[in-house]
Amino acid sequence: MAGLRFAVRVKPGAKREAVGGQWSGSLGDALIVAVPAPAVDGKANEALCKALAAAFGVRARDVVVVRGQRSRDKVVELRDPPPDGSRRLTALLRSIVENPRQRE
Repeated sequence: MAGLRFAVRVKPGAKREAVGGQWSGSLGDALIVAVPAPAVDGKANEALCKALAAAFGVRARDVVVVRGQRSRDKVVELRDPPPDGSRRLTALLRSIVENPRQRE
């Protein structure tokens, strides 16, 4: 089965993990992923893979950063995506993740 590749925009050092929303950047429309891990020694990439694995219902080892290992803008691949992977990606791109600061 072919993998599912898509662009992501990582926000390391976030207060909490969140997957959802759309960022228009250098790689086109990208899925926004906020992770609490700092961008040090690959910790944010590891947290990114775990967050995407949870969002798509796959194993973390099946999520691979194929481009942008040292950048906030990345291309990732789900090696064995679920049958509804494209639908989930579209839903996540369209979702609006609540920003806690907007409530203040």
